[in-house]
Amino acid sequence: MDVRPELRWFKSSYSGGSGTECVECARADGRLHVRDSKREDGPLVTVQAHAWRAFIRALQG
Repeated sequence: MDVRPELRWFKSSYSGGSGTECVECARADGRLHVRDSKREDGPLVTVQAHAWRAFIRALQG
């Protein structure tokens, strides 16, 4: 199942401004999808929203 067409992608606020290292995210159905903005048709990383929040908290701690 290709979930990409209906997702609303946004760039990470931590992505660089040079256009060479950009991460895009999309939220849907309690999950967060992450992709490389230079490879829109490339692989996705999909995680449950609560797992993503725990990951971010661990990085901040």
